[in-house]
Amino acid sequence: MPDAETPLRLPVVLIGPMGSGKSRVGKQLAKRLGVRFIDTDNVVSAEHGPIAAIFDEHGEPHFRALERAAVVAALAEPAIVSLGGGAVLDTDTQADLLAVRVVLLTVTEEAVLARANLDKRPLLRDDPGAWARIATARRPIYERLADVDFDTSHRPISGIVDELVAWVKEPA
Repeated sequence: MPDAETPLRLPVVLIGPMGSGKSRVGKQLAKRLGVRFIDTDNVVSAEHGPIAAIFDEHGEPHFRALERAAVVAALAEPAIVSLGGGAVLDTDTQADLLAVRVVLLTVTEEAVLARANLDKRPLLRDDPGAWARIATARRPIYERLADVDFDTSHRPISGIVDELVAWVKEPA
């Protein structure tokens, strides 16, 4: 549970490329801090069906609109929030993230392709090489929005979570 003497500044938002570990890190971080975890991709899936099906049936713009609504709702909560890799493309989301604490999780292409389920990743399913192009294109946005960053390629998630707990609990 959060220390009553040091109120947590929430939400804390995790951003980064597909497969960087935002959900895994976010779940563990939220558990350690005793707060809610919200994964905006899971919110969209729960309300509208699998993301791959949304892309296939309605296209990326429709998915991005659903994603934006999930982001707005999540940022209103005192929680650890994981955003889908492309959520930061929305300029309104970028503006919203300037008012909260943002953690960038990075990962190498080799590490992400070794652990990613490409069938669940519409932008990579037909072109696994797209990961590097997408990550490179989004990197400047991620870096501009982030307050702190961690590479998840080869480090144990527990160590990253330990460091994030300390960072989140730092006084304002």
